[in-house]
Formats: sequence, C-alpha cells, structure tokens
Amino acid sequence: MFITVRSRKPIGEVRQRFEDASAARKFGVQGIHNVTATLQSKGLAFDRKLYIYEICNPGYAKTVLDRNIKISGALPCRVSIYAEGDEVVVETIRPTMMLRMFDEPALEGVAKEVETAVAEIMQEAAK
Repeated sequence: MFITVRSRKPIGEVRQRFEDASAARKFGVQGIHNVTATLQSKGLAFDRKLYIYEICNPGYAKTVLDRNIKISGALPCRVSIYAEGDEVVVETIRPTMMLRMFDEPALEGVAKEVETAVAEIMQEAAK
C-alpha cells in the first residue's frame, strides 16, 4: 500500500534532495506542510520532525483530470518526510492504490508511471 524509503542522511539534506529530484522529473512542489511547527503553534506537544510535501506533474494531472475530475480530491501526490529514531523516512501511498478508489482502469498506466517516478524521486532523496 505504501512506498517507504529510509535514509541515514540529515532530514534537511533529504528534503533538499527530494525537492531537487522532483524538479528533475518535472514534478513541481505545490506545497510543504511543516506539521511539527503547525501543531506546536497550536499549543500541542509534538516533538518529531514531520513534513508533508505535495508534488504534481502537470501532464499527468491533466490526463487524470480530463478523465475524471473527482480524482482531484486525491491530487497532488502527498509525500511525508519524517524523523524516526536515527533515520529519516520518506513515504507515500502508492498512486495505483489510490486510483482503485475511483474505478478508472483506463488510468492504470498513468498511475503506474506516476508511481515509478515518485518512487525514483524518493530513492534519490534518500541516497
């Protein structure tokens, strides 16, 4: 269900490599959520570093949205980068699994291509 990659690199380096690898594969970073800072700003104790990235490739997105606008609720792809002990975890739900919710078998090829690209981005970030 998930793609999970682990790294021993510092979280800041993994994040920068993730952003660079996304751009190299024509995925734009649409947003970065610093969940730790948000929770702490609301007075909630949360001591783990957690960032959620929203990335999107416009060509893939247009193909999907032209077929079924309801899939917009699952876009853009969300990738979590968080500290877990001495490691940094880069993790996402597989796009092929997300697609199953929408009963659109015609988009299976697109979902596989996106999944491959996102997995490559994640691997590059963790190297």
